[in-house]
Amino acid sequence: MPLTDLKFKPGINKETTPYSEDNGWVNCDKIRFRFGFPEKLNGWEKNSNNAFLGQCRGLNEWVSNNGTHYLGLGTEVKFYVKEGTAYKDVTPLRQTTSAGDVKFTCTTYNANTPATAFITVTDANHGAVVTDFVTFSGAAQLGSTNITASVLNQEYQITEIVDGNNYKFLPRALATIQSITVSGGLNETPVRPNGSVSVGGGNSVVGAYQIGTALNNAVFGTGWGAGLWGGTTDGALTTTLNDPGGISDSDTTIILTNATGFVANDFIMIGTELIKIGSVSTNTLSSCVRAQLGTSAAAHADTSTVQLAVGNTNTSDDFIGWGDSINSTSQTSTSNLRIWAQDNYGEDLIFNERNGGVFYWDTTNGVNTRAKFLYDSTLALRSPVTGNLLVLTSVPTVALQVLMSDRDRHIIAFGVDGLGANPSATTGDGVLDSLLIRFCSQEDPVDWYPTALNTSGDLRLSSGSTIVQALETRQQILVFTDVSLHSMQYLGTPLTFGLSLISENITIASPKSAVAVGDNVFWMGTAEFYIFSGSVERIPCTVRDFVFDNLNTSQSDKIVAGANVSFAEVWWFYPSANSTENDSYVVYNYMEKLWFTGTLARTAWLDRGVSQYPVATGTDNFLFNQEIGAKDDGSAMTSFVESGDMRMPSGNQFSFISRVIPDVNFRETVETSALSFVMEAKNFPGQVGQTSSTNAVTKTSSNPVDQYTTSYQTRLRGRSFTFKVSSTDENILWRLGVPRIDIRPDGKR
Repeated sequence: MPLTDLKFKPGINKETTPYSEDNGWVNCDKIRFRFGFPEKLNGWEKNSNNAFLGQCRGLNEWVSNNGTHYLGLGTEVKFYVKEGTAYKDVTPLRQTTSAGDVKFTCTTYNANTPATAFITVTDANHGAVVTDFVTFSGAAQLGSTNITASVLNQEYQITEIVDGNNYKFLPRALATIQSITVSGGLNETPVRPNGSVSVGGGNSVVGAYQIGTALNNAVFGTGWGAGLWGGTTDGALTTTLNDPGGISDSDTTIILTNATGFVANDFIMIGTELIKIGSVSTNTLSSCVRAQLGTSAAAHADTSTVQLAVGNTNTSDDFIGWGDSINSTSQTSTSNLRIWAQDNYGEDLIFNERNGGVFYWDTTNGVNTRAKFLYDSTLALRSPVTGNLLVLTSVPTVALQVLMSDRDRHIIAFGVDGLGANPSATTGDGVLDSLLIRFCSQEDPVDWYPTALNTSGDLRLSSGSTIVQALETRQQILVFTDVSLHSMQYLGTPLTFGLSLISENITIASPKSAVAVGDNVFWMGTAEFYIFSGSVERIPCTVRDFVFDNLNTSQSDKIVAGANVSFAEVWWFYPSANSTENDSYVVYNYMEKLWFTGTLARTAWLDRGVSQYPVATGTDNFLFNQEIGAKDDGSAMTSFVESGDMRMPSGNQFSFISRVIPDVNFRETVETSALSFVMEAKNFPGQVGQTSSTNAVTKTSSNPVDQYTTSYQTRLRGRSFTFKVSSTDENILWRLGVPRIDIRPDGKR
């Protein structure tokens, strides 16, 4: 019999059954399609061996006037500017005390009293919550104890809020924010106080408080998680772990320093984990149920703070905050992720946290200086024309997003607070209007009050309930609300900008789910994919149900889009149904108009431009160069592509396959690298493969052309067949062509 070509339709189709997708691909991972054929994805490797703290939700790259390459990276706890391989903490400060306002208290450490390991800070109206960062300076040694000035004068993360005037931290040997563990947090080398001091540190202590930490998982409504981040501790029962060596992420027996007031079925909070108590005997909690109410199980060190989160005996002792149910004394709210928007004002960086402050980082001051609130008078920005100091007028204090309109040199704030009370007010009114757009005067980032002598102004959208994302294209700025798309265009004086409604029949999945590619904009909605190329169109998607049925909608704000122009692709990373973090992707090849899917944990993406390669952040706190080599950061990368059911024209006809002739191209592959060719036969569509044949196609030489296994024998009989190609070797890149099979009819029985 003549050989039969296996010519498959390009792309992945999951919208039909495998049996109906004859000669098509139905499943894959770490595979892309080019020119209609599947090939293994290129690999990735760490951009730097340094880690950052938290999960990245925003990236921006640029080059300064002197040629220095910078990268802005924002997480739920920090904002960094990366220079070279180092992440420099430029997180803005919300408050700095006067000298002497901060005092320290310590007690001689007693192993039987774990609380004595902590330093208590007294600072009236500190406004901090648990996990916030504070940096002390100007402190002197606490009496004759081992708590020296160098121990005190560094950055700390607050471990416990005592009340509005007092909090605690665990003293440690000198460390820097660059000393980060892969799992997050500062490397802790505790210093145990060897003496007691009631009031210490001297009269020159200054406490510099960074903007508060935020959420890494979105929580909504009035149920669990609707309270304030960090909570309120008024009346809450608090103790510490008294369990030598701490507890693992699976321990169900927990020993406390003092379990008075804790009873069965109460919930305790250790770190960010909620744990349900099974039973209580003296200070031992038994049969505990870990990782409650959507939190994650984690190991906890001895002396860690333990707080009663939800108690069933006395609600006045409840810890009311993130992780708790709403009650009459708690706040009903929506707590969103910290998502960062960034853009460049010349060589400087303008950025903001969604539903938070607007900040400015001046490149000329260097990476060892912090960003500042845009309304901070100490920025001392000057006119590029006159050199005069610029005057602050109605500068936004809160916004959903900021961007720089490059063609006309205006900073634009979307979903922003209103104008100040009068023309001389330095800041806006502090009340966020989720549909309001304001823009500064041309070439003046701090002049936001409209006058006849400037180009400042504001506009308000007429459709939707909130601005979700704004995106600059070559021709205009597109503004997405939850239900509509608008065009914002520069008109010149006297109006400066104008708005027009493009479509009201759209949705958008997240504040990072749209990306511009040339004159086109692609985005992911709540149940569709869209393109704008002069008008809005839905993109036919052959994996639509697979993606949206497998999406954790409670964490949809984490969805991030990224262009990969070298391959004519748009990528969307999203959290699957069983994950709270991005672990999956869907890709649209806009040149060939086809789709494919896979698994990869990425929280932010930037296409190549300033960098040689696209860069992306993983959930492991590292930045990666993408599309480089063949490995998963030095390890083997498993990839595969699998076909639907191939069959003879008659559904009742059996066929017999006796030989397979591969057709592959090995790229950047060492000799002896192998692909696995798997064929399975079945008799009915809903049947598991009855017989299978697995063979290795091994590269033997690359001169003068790729040489590999020429053919292999098999014996498969069935009404339909599936074909799968996979690889697990470290150093292998491959592209599949048109394999051939020796197949013949084999009767009807």
